[in-house]
Amino acid sequence: MNRQKLILFVLLIVFVITLAWSFLHVPRQKSVAKLPVAPGVRTSPAKGGAPAQPDENKIHLDLLDREFPRFTGYQRNIFQSLYRTEAKFVPPIPKAALPPPVPPPAAVAPAPPPPPPTPEQLARQDMAQYTFLGFLKKGAKKIIFLSQKQGQNNEFFLVKKGDRLAGKYVVSEITDDALTIKTVPGDNEVILPLVENKALGQ
Repeated sequence: MNRQKLILFVLLIVFVITLAWSFLHVPRQKSVAKLPVAPGVRTSPAKGGAPAQPDENKIHLDLLDREFPRFTGYQRNIFQSLYRTEAKFVPPIPKAALPPPVPPPAAVAPAPPPPPPTPEQLARQDMAQYTFLGFLKKGAKKIIFLSQKQGQNNEFFLVKKGDRLAGKYVVSEITDDALTIKTVPGDNEVILPLVENKALGQ
């Protein structure tokens, strides 16, 4: 028998012995023929054992006759701040030191209405509807070409000295650079520069 088989045989014998010992020493339940106390019967505690618990359903009137120590007063206010702060005295401000009251703002007078337009301004506004296109010299006479916007169309005019414009202006002079008109009535003279493809009075 070699060494490995010998070790295996010894281990098998040790296992069988251990199994038999554990089977013999397993604790088994024991039974008695008669119980010392019948089931449901209250037993009193043995002498020297734990004290019996008081019955919670019983009213203990003896507690009412017991004298309790009286309250002797508080020792410390738990709601008081740990740091005592003293209120600083602020002297009242004398009336003389107060700033004087601000007077209410004065009512702003409404702006005066603008002055009525002068006759020259009215003439320039009326002449702005005419556009200067050019002029034609015929001997000593000069004729200018004007256009006026009428809706979607343009009307063209040939104007010479003595003609009327807008029904209330008379052409009094025509030069290469300006057109002079007079108001009717009033005889106020207004000079309008002549710039090609621009409205009169501008």
